[in-house]
Amino acid sequence: MRLTLRVWRQQNADADGAMATFEVDGISPDMSFLEMLDTLNEKLILDGGDPVAFDHDCREGICGACSLVINGAAHGPERTTTCQLHMRSFRDGDTIDIEPWRAAAFPVVKDLVVDRSAFDRIIQAGGYITAPTGSAPEAHATPVPKPAADAAFEHAECIGCGACVAACPNGAAMLFTSAKVNHLNVLPQGAPERATRVLDMVAQMDDEGFGGCTLTGECATACPKGIPLFSITAMNREFVRAARKVR
Repeated sequence: MRLTLRVWRQQNADADGAMATFEVDGISPDMSFLEMLDTLNEKLILDGGDPVAFDHDCREGICGACSLVINGAAHGPERTTTCQLHMRSFRDGDTIDIEPWRAAAFPVVKDLVVDRSAFDRIIQAGGYITAPTGSAPEAHATPVPKPAADAAFEHAECIGCGACVAACPNGAAMLFTSAKVNHLNVLPQGAPERATRVLDMVAQMDDEGFGGCTLTGECATACPKGIPLFSITAMNREFVRAARKVR
């Protein structure tokens, strides 16, 4: 496959950025999108140029490190992570636009790399669960109803990639925050801090400068792990209950 790539190049958050055009040839349809970018960077390095900076880590679709807006869609045309997107999703001769996540709370580090540490601070604001000290408790000492366990596992699938923010027209982080809140709040072990957790995490989310949620649903559509939209409404109910307790 021969492709034309229009890639966003930006030295840092304070510099002006622009799209740069590159031609790549010899791309196998079985390559992942990141392997295709590796091929581009090898060519740039051999030509004495500056390789394109992009985030990646496990390349197995579970770490949430890879990002990229590809032809206007978070992670590209398939509902998956960028590392699991393969070049067979494109055609020979295609022109592909590649950009970083666009959100005020995700400043550009370089090229396609953005700083997503705002997510880390939201998680940190949630704190810990109360656990008794002493010897290890019996594994079945705290029974967890199956519906609660299923809901916790569903929300725990969030890998924090940020596709929900990139897809949202408002740049909101509600789907990510709700997944992290609901993951613990539905479990008995998370009950003692249930109210403070949701209040503190939502407050931190707002402080980070994410946009407001209008429930357009683009976040859930783009989520590679299928976190459902009702996760947001569940967190909103938690928030209202917690706010009433504080009053």
